[in-house]
Amino acid sequence: MRLSKRSIDALKRAPNEFSVWDSAVPGFGVRVRPTGAKSFIVLYRAGIGRGAPVRRFTIAAVGKLTAEQARDRARIVLGAVANDYDPARQKTEERAFPTVAELADQFLSNHVRVKLKPHTAEFYSDILERLVKPTFGTTKSDKLSRLQLAKLHSSLHQTPFQANRMLTVVGSMYSFACHAGVVPEGLSPVKGIAKFKENRRERFLTTGELERLGHALRTAEKTGIPWNVDEQKVGAKHVPKTSRTTKIDPNAAAAIRLLLFTGCRLSEILHLRWDYVDFERGCLFLPDSKTGRKTIILNAPALAVLNSIKRGSPYVVPGSDPQKPRHDLKRPWAAVTLQARLSGVRLHDLRHTYASFGAGSGLGLPIIGRLLGHAHVATTARYAHLDSDPLRRASESIAGQIAAAMNSENFTEIVPTRSST
Repeated sequence: MRLSKRSIDALKRAPNEFSVWDSAVPGFGVRVRPTGAKSFIVLYRAGIGRGAPVRRFTIAAVGKLTAEQARDRARIVLGAVANDYDPARQKTEERAFPTVAELADQFLSNHVRVKLKPHTAEFYSDILERLVKPTFGTTKSDKLSRLQLAKLHSSLHQTPFQANRMLTVVGSMYSFACHAGVVPEGLSPVKGIAKFKENRRERFLTTGELERLGHALRTAEKTGIPWNVDEQKVGAKHVPKTSRTTKIDPNAAAAIRLLLFTGCRLSEILHLRWDYVDFERGCLFLPDSKTGRKTIILNAPALAVLNSIKRGSPYVVPGSDPQKPRHDLKRPWAAVTLQARLSGVRLHDLRHTYASFGAGSGLGLPIIGRLLGHAHVATTARYAHLDSDPLRRASESIAGQIAAAMNSENFTEIVPTRSST
C-alpha cells in the first residue's frame, strides 16, 4: 500500500514485530513493534549484487515526521546508498565512539595515573573532573567541536593559566585517543584555538624582606605570633584574653628555611626522606623529581637546619602521622608572611629568590640551572636580566673604547658606578 497517516494509524500491534512496505518507494516502510511503537525505516543492500548484505536504517519514529516527509528522507538515503554510502554502518560506528566523560575516564586510568607523576596526575584529574566533564561529558568524543571548546576557554578568561592548561589537558587526551584508535587519527578539537597571553609572575625577596622573614620565623618558633580576634564574630567573646599567640611547628619553620637555602621545590622538601640525605658528601640524592633523578648540593646553612631537626620519622618534615610526609605549609606560611609584612609572596617565590641571588652574584646561568635542577636552558633564562655583572663589564668596555676613539680627556678613564647600598 501507499503509506499515509490513515493507513499507518490503522496498523495494530501483533505478538511479533512486522513491517509494512510502501508501494511508491521500494525499501521504504513502517516497522511495528509488539509494544505498538512504529518507526519509518529503509531497507537496502550495502553493495552490488544479491550477495551484498541487507541493512535496515531507521529514519524516525512515526509522529516525529509525516509519511510524506519520511518518504522524502527515504529517497535521500537510497540515493546516498547508490553512491556507495552505508548510513546504517555509519550510525553504528558513531555509536561506538565513547562520550567525552568516558574518554576522560579511559585517559585518566590508562595513561595519566600510570605514566605521569602523582602531582601532575592530580592536576589533570582536577581539570577534567571540574571543567571538562561537567560541560561536555555527554557529548560524543568525535562530535566535540573547536567552537564548543573555544567557548569554554573564553569563559575562563579571568584565569588565563587555568584556561590554557585546560586546552593542554584536552589536547593530550585526544592525542592519547588517536594513538589508542579510540577516535579517528588527527582528530583534535584543540587545534586552532589561540591561547591567552600569560604574564609569568616573578617575585624575589629583597635583603630587607629576608631580614623581616627571618625575624618572623624566630618569633613564630619561640614566643609565637600574635593574632587579632574579630570581636564581631559569633563566639569571639569566648576566646580567652590571654595567650592569643600562635607558635608554628619547628619542622615547618625548618622546611621554610630549607626552601630558601637549597632552592628546592616544595614537594621535594615535604617528601624528603632521611635516607636521601648524605651528610658525609653534603648532598641530597632525590630518586625522583619533576625533572627525574636529582642531586642537590647542601651548603652550611642547609646542613645546620637538617642537623637541628629531631628524627622520629622516615621523613625530614613529617605530618601528623609520623609515617607520612607533611601535606603542605599553607597555615604556617600565611602566619609568618603576615608577621613579616610580605604581601603576595608564595612559597615557590623562595626558589626564585635563591636563583636571583645567584644570578645577581654573577655565578652564571648554567651553574644556577644545575643547582636548581632545570632540564632546559630556557627555564633558567628567566633570570638573565638579574645577571648584571657581565653586562656591566661589557658596557664599560664598549664605552671605554668609544671614549678612547673620541680622544676625550674627560672620558678616557672610566670609573665604575658604585651601589648606594
